[in-house]
Amino acid sequence: MDRKPVTIGKLFKMKAEGQKISMITAYDYPSAVLCDRAGVDMILVGDSLGMVMLGHQSTVPVTMDDMLLHIKSVRRGLKAAFLVGDMPYMSYSISLEQALTNATRIMQEGGCDMIKLEGGAEVAPAVKAITDAGIPVCGHIGLTPQSVAMLGGYKVQGKDLAGAQKMIDDAKALQEAGASCLVMECVPSALAEAITKAVDMVTIGIGGGPGCDGQVLVLHDILGLSLRKTPKMAKLYADVAGQIQGAVEQYVSDVSNHSFPAPENGFAMDESIVEQLKL
Repeated sequence: MDRKPVTIGKLFKMKAEGQKISMITAYDYPSAVLCDRAGVDMILVGDSLGMVMLGHQSTVPVTMDDMLLHIKSVRRGLKAAFLVGDMPYMSYSISLEQALTNATRIMQEGGCDMIKLEGGAEVAPAVKAITDAGIPVCGHIGLTPQSVAMLGGYKVQGKDLAGAQKMIDDAKALQEAGASCLVMECVPSALAEAITKAVDMVTIGIGGGPGCDGQVLVLHDILGLSLRKTPKMAKLYADVAGQIQGAVEQYVSDVSNHSFPAPENGFAMDESIVEQLKL
């Protein structure tokens, strides 16, 4: 039986009823189809595609065109999951007009249900401009990869009193600006839980502990396809990378030793036609 499409209303209902929300970060059509079939509530096309799919060292090189290419691919694979598209580096920081223009592109061209952007109180004006235009927004606080150079590396945020208070203030500023959802990345579990209880937004944790309304992980991390050590905040559910490499190694061997293609992998031709060919 097909699922009904997940809506913002359903996400808020799940929060109110204490039902945990599942979110996966995915980047292409086949991944989207499989995640949707598996029953995932939300899919994020994150700018992490810069590292996972494009081989960059950070998310900074990712462009709007990169994002839209992958968002469109994922959109075509979904029937029910709620689709969130990332705003890439500097696509919403220059002016409110720029922020609104790019958010519109992600919704209109990409077919998203919501856009996501990184930052706290400093991006609240952009969040307000976007939500005032009728575009749902998901915030992102804690470890914000686009600002990793300013944060001093990939590390847990909000561990001291000042950092924790700033995160609480940022969450409230985003909510006041109109954000509906909030991703909290690499945040102490107790702080993430406290913020979840303090705001009406749907909170999604990645390294934020069990107290958030939902959880998000990168598909490639849980499948062992990211070609890196599984992050502490993730869990390896399958070593697909090993299976893929093994399968390709077997293919290379079969071609090399003439066992592929076999007769059943080819197509026959009428012998009388073969005889008439001048070969």
